[in-house]
Amino acid sequence: MASSSASLLLPIRCTFGKSDSPNRQKVYRINSGVGVQSLASEPRLVEAVMAKDECVFTNRRNLINLGLGLVSFLSVSTFAEAAGLPPEEKPKLCDDSCEKELENVPMITTESGLQYKDIKVGGGPSPPVGFQVAANYVAMVPSGQIFDSSLEKGQIYIFRVGSGQVIKGLDEGILSMKVGGKRRIYVPGPLAFPKGLTSAPGRPRVAANSPVIFDVSLLYIPGLEYDEE
Repeated sequence: MASSSASLLLPIRCTFGKSDSPNRQKVYRINSGVGVQSLASEPRLVEAVMAKDECVFTNRRNLINLGLGLVSFLSVSTFAEAAGLPPEEKPKLCDDSCEKELENVPMITTESGLQYKDIKVGGGPSPPVGFQVAANYVAMVPSGQIFDSSLEKGQIYIFRVGSGQVIKGLDEGILSMKVGGKRRIYVPGPLAFPKGLTSAPGRPRVAANSPVIFDVSLLYIPGLEYDEE
């Protein structure tokens, strides 16, 4: 039992200071970097004033509390230094003012159950089935969390519309758009991802046959001339 209770006491590298008088208190420097050196580039030194010739032992609970305190302090200070600025906004096709305007835009529902609202009606042609289209998109779960975006990738998405290269709801929603237009497409589960999508780091998971939302901007149709007035 003696060895068991002694194991609860953890001596921490006590360095004894010199004293000119036997009645003076001695100063010990406790190196609290032992066991938590990975939390900082250099050990944190905590001074403790000791009486006579006794070396104070710190029990394991106090050491854990000390370590947790250092973790909290370093995490907060590092985050504050690294952040400096407010979190970067993810690029969107519909900003806050657009969202307010969209509330008053009538919802259109097709026979398949697909729904959409036109953020902006384009002035160009609609894409013929089988033609390539160039578009930007922001894909979201119903809560508004983004799970994919061509804007974040910085690359326009080009695909052959109506050919099954994208989910059914996106094919249908884009076929009735006009070049230059922007649309929010509400894709019901049966027209979305039949197998779902695994979540990327920091992204929401898309369950199989669950509804999703796409904001789409139809930029141009390669091979189809359009003179914008």
